[in-house]
Amino acid sequence: MASNIGMMDSAYFVGRNELLSWINARLQLNLSRIEEAASGAVQCQMMDMTYPGAVPMHKVNFDARTEYDMIQNYKVLQDVFNKLKIDKARSRVFILLQHIEVNRLVKGRPLDNLEFLQWLKRYCESVNGGIMNENYNPIERRNRVGKERNIMASQKSSKSLQANNSQNRASGDKINIPKINGTKQKPKTIAVESDSSEEIQALSNEITELKVSVDLLEKERDYYFAKLRDIEILCQGPELEHIPMVVAVKKVLYASDEESALAEAQEIVSASQ
Repeated sequence: MASNIGMMDSAYFVGRNELLSWINARLQLNLSRIEEAASGAVQCQMMDMTYPGAVPMHKVNFDARTEYDMIQNYKVLQDVFNKLKIDKARSRVFILLQHIEVNRLVKGRPLDNLEFLQWLKRYCESVNGGIMNENYNPIERRNRVGKERNIMASQKSSKSLQANNSQNRASGDKINIPKINGTKQKPKTIAVESDSSEEIQALSNEITELKVSVDLLEKERDYYFAKLRDIEILCQGPELEHIPMVVAVKKVLYASDEESALAEAQEIVSASQ
């Protein structure tokens, strides 16, 4: 069962292009990057395709743009996992959704989204012996969800408007209208020191610059981490893992932070020559 997927499972050797092609074909989408699935809506529909009726699709927001809206999609997905009894003891997906990864997923981090989609693809393929529901129409399902969401939104707006009107009627004769005296009242003004305003503006600019720097550093970190992960996967291939150079590279990759394995790795390479 795919709920027992480990880190060395073949699921995590599926490349980005293959994964995107599979998702686009199954759900009739046009994704070109893994990050485009960061909202969680695609994952919800993958589970809807695998378990028809298990996902309350009317709660899934395919137009989610903010992190708040995206997190609501992942909450829907988490409820589905709970319903299907995919728990932490049997699956890494709970670790993804319960601990840290949702915050990374909604930020569109490529590596985290890739790993989660790899796991989910493997899970979907394992259900019913990998036989997909041929009668599932993903486009029709998404269109129906959009209509249901619009109807629910209009109903909520109507109820809210009715409630406001009833409150206004109930309190209409209790509104206190201030008396207008002959003398005009001078508006109160708040004096703000110009130097304080400039200091606030300078601090705001500094915060903005720091946020941009942090985002750039995170992207750079994720980029190099993805490269290291690719190297690790390559080194773990059965036809390469016993080659001295590969053993030396793995020695460097798996060294702890407190030690440098470069000298030992060089010795392994030298001994093989």
